[in-house]
Amino acid sequence: MSTLRSWSSDAALAVAITLVGLVGTTIANRWSETALRPLDALGLALVAAAGLSLVLRRWQPEITAGAVALLTSAYLVLGYTYGPILLSLLVAVYSLARHRPLATSVPVALGVLAVLLVHVFTTSSGLPGLLGVIPGSAWVAVPFAVGSVVRVQREAVARDRAEQLRQRLDDERLRIAQEVHDVVGHGLAAIKMQADVALHVLAKKPEQAEVALEAISRTSSDALDELRATLAVVRRSSAQAPGLARLDDLLQRMREAGVSVELSTVGEARQLPPVVDLTSYRILQESLTNVPRHSGDKRAEVTVEYAADAVVLTVANPLSGSTGGGGGLGLPGMRQRVASLGGEFEAGPTADRRFTVHARLPTGGTP
Repeated sequence: MSTLRSWSSDAALAVAITLVGLVGTTIANRWSETALRPLDALGLALVAAAGLSLVLRRWQPEITAGAVALLTSAYLVLGYTYGPILLSLLVAVYSLARHRPLATSVPVALGVLAVLLVHVFTTSSGLPGLLGVIPGSAWVAVPFAVGSVVRVQREAVARDRAEQLRQRLDDERLRIAQEVHDVVGHGLAAIKMQADVALHVLAKKPEQAEVALEAISRTSSDALDELRATLAVVRRSSAQAPGLARLDDLLQRMREAGVSVELSTVGEARQLPPVVDLTSYRILQESLTNVPRHSGDKRAEVTVEYAADAVVLTVANPLSGSTGGGGGLGLPGMRQRVASLGGEFEAGPTADRRFTVHARLPTGGTP
């Protein structure tokens, strides 16, 4: 469809320039005092052929520029009056520079210029000899410069668009990697805690080890389900991404893994934008997964506040030792998620010897 539109626009332009050339040349011939030859059928045919050649200006600009140059030069060498035929030459040279790189367009443009300047040395209708070279060259140099500038600008815009597309693809890959990191990291951390419990009580209390193993089975199944849902969302299926509606399941898994979690909800729960809902769930998931890293006291307090224009999340747990947690991708990933939504994020030890994660995610705006 775009090719058809391009052909149509080029054909319309060629017809319009041809009509302007025929009418304008006829009028110019009536008022010209320097023409060496009166306008006749041959002259009109040369004007018409030059204008109609522009139908190929986008697809074969080298051939178009060469053909128009030969027709224009023949018109001028025969002594017809200067007229709108030069408009066809302007468009042909511009199209050459616009649609071809310099390595191709410069040699062709030099050839066009040489053909055009033949009339300067063979007729007396213009300035004689070298004096006619300067104005004659302008008919090629000016449209060539304009076409080259337009081509460079269009190529720069195309490069910018390609770079933006590449950046969006990189961002999407990073987002997917963060999703997989959160799902797998949380699942493995919970499984490890449950496995430690099972190993600890296996010899003395095998019935408790069985409970831990059952929890491991459920946790692994849930993690696999979340991973499938994440990949399904990437494939744009109808799978439901996790959100705060599944917070109770998350807290239950953490409790089965040995983390004591207290949940407080402030305000009336409401439906959140999907990206905010998913981000909220991931922040709570990652924060709770990190609890055993901060201290041996596996207790955590979770607060979910539904403000008028935001949802505010807080996860706090006691600290032991000199620092609260180590390095990794968890905190940077959470910070980047919140920043992408225009929210606020803080994480670190507080004066009361607690490690606190605090995030405020706006719900009224668009990321």
